Amino acid sequence: MDPRSKQFENIYYGLSNTPGILKLAPSGLGWKTSDAENIVTISAEEFKKMQWMRVARNYQLRIALKNGNAARFDGFNKDMFDAVKELVRANYKLPLETKELSVKGWNWGKTEFQGSQLLFNIGSKTAFEIPLIQVANSNLANRNEVNVEFMQPDQTGEPQGKSKKAPMHELVEMRFYIPGTTIIKDDNEKEEEEMSAASLFYETVKDKADLGQASGEGLALFQDILLLTPRGRYDIEVFPTFFRLRGKTYDYKIQMKSVVNLFLLPKLDEVHELFVIGLDPPLRQGQTLYHFLVLQFKQDDEIDLALNIDEDDLKRDYGERLLPRYECPIHEAVSLVFQGLTKKKINRPSTYRNKHDEVAVKASLKANEGYLYPLEKCFLFVPKPPTYLPFSEIMSVTFSRVSANLTKKSDLGGPRTFDMKFNMKSGVEFGFSSLNREEYEDLEVYLRSKNIKTIKDTADESESVDPEDEDSEMDEDFIASSEDSDVAEEYDENYSGSDSSSDGTSKKKGEKDKKTSKPKAK
Repeated sequence: MDPRSKQFENIYYGLSNTPGILKLAPSGLGWKTSDAENIVTISAEEFKKMQWMRVARNYQLRIALKNGNAARFDGFNKDMFDAVKELVRANYKLPLETKELSVKGWNWGKTEFQGSQLLFNIGSKTAFEIPLIQVANSNLANRNEVNVEFMQPDQTGEPQGKSKKAPMHELVEMRFYIPGTTIIKDDNEKEEEEMSAASLFYETVKDKADLGQASGEGLALFQDILLLTPRGRYDIEVFPTFFRLRGKTYDYKIQMKSVVNLFLLPKLDEVHELFVIGLDPPLRQGQTLYHFLVLQFKQDDEIDLALNIDEDDLKRDYGERLLPRYECPIHEAVSLVFQGLTKKKINRPSTYRNKHDEVAVKASLKANEGYLYPLEKCFLFVPKPPTYLPFSEIMSVTFSRVSANLTKKSDLGGPRTFDMKFNMKSGVEFGFSSLNREEYEDLEVYLRSKNIKTIKDTADESESVDPEDEDSEMDEDFIASSEDSDVAEEYDENYSGSDSSSDGTSKKKGEKDKKTSKPKAK
């Protein structure tokens, strides 16, 4: 080995939780895990500054790069300082600066942007720094507050090793209070403009974290798309490895590798199509997690879309997965582009049809009305809260409020609706109510065809026989009011709601509690 080269073991790179071996050589550095699954190399020509500091995992070698980024290597022992200092001097002709961090614990100070790094300084010392490449979203919470959300470990691109064991706690969000205003001068027009300090900070974070407006490098841009979950209208720009949602309030950057499921489903109104994107890890908005994006399109809306990529590059990188141009309904174009980039199958309606030749049944999940789709390998309830029930995780399905002659038209004394409860192997239960009595027979036959055990709970049959009893009246009221509650917010495209909403699992005031436990959307 070259005497100017040296290896250091048990060194962590960036946010990785798997240690590796770091080698410092005249040509640059290399880091790899013991199984060589993750390898990082940086040329010496990219080095700008070297710093040594005490951190949570012993000591860190921080390397500022000429492109504005920084590489961090943790896990050095204190007695390694002299060896590292000599290697840095001999190989890279750079001094190894010793940097002290502020440990006062104050939560006020000054922010500073250095390349793509955000530093929070207390006095002359740095308390912490944030690599802006790890920022997933930022928004103005109010005039003086800026909210910054971070990518989860699976989204960062940092090496995690085979174990992929995430830390017990992970910082996912930080809020900065920045009062006051500042003066912005336009160099070209020499005009001054007053701007709130929070707005300037927000715009800088967006710019440095690459969360801003379209850079022109996207493959496709779909404008003014209605999302039912999270609620709002967004422009969707698609890139090779990620896509962006840009709304009036929120901007999101979502990695393509986070997409785990795609569904394209017609609504029973015969007017709209739903495109559902399953995410893992989920999209985070404050304290709310969205495991699914639910997009709604009109079936007759067409698009003529040419992908922003050279045809030779398209064939080389994507083969037959993507076409250079799409002239078709917009829901088909969006779904096919996502299918080509994620390599995920589009799940469409299966062989299930009810007596009206429909592919889904109307149902209620707690206070939320929607559609339950029996698909080839799962049930999916949309739009809010989207609930995914794979057959492999279903232990049994219980039908309740079902009379012996429920499917017979002559059974005038039976209930007009029934309930359906999914008993999962994990012990969780998902209860759906207000299913039309006509759906029972078709659902039971379909479940049996999928080898899913069905149970008919007739314990309350004697109570539901009398059409004048209280339960029957309550069901009748619930169905009768469904037209009014059919949800301008959920089903009307012209609804002018806020940009987003939670998954909507809270109860309506006065709603009668169900016997099943609270359902939990994935």
